[in-house]
Amino acid sequence: MTDNELRELVTTSLFSVAPDLEGEAVEPDAPFRDQFEIDSMDFLNFIIALNKRTGVDIPESDYMKLESLSGAVAYLRSKGFGS
Repeated sequence: MTDNELRELVTTSLFSVAPDLEGEAVEPDAPFRDQFEIDSMDFLNFIIALNKRTGVDIPESDYMKLESLSGAVAYLRSKGFGS
């Protein structure tokens, strides 16, 4: 899976839990919470959506690594997803 495909997967997962964001531009390095009005429950649902789509277990201690588009892509890569 290419980085573009991983970015699409992450973005789709984010939009699935916050559908009112669909079509919004996502700044790769800015935290999602700074870009969009998502709360902690939306973020948790985003983590769950990523887990369901990838099968990658994401412990709570790693949540901070997934706060931005580039961070989420790097995290999935580091876990061997998309190789």
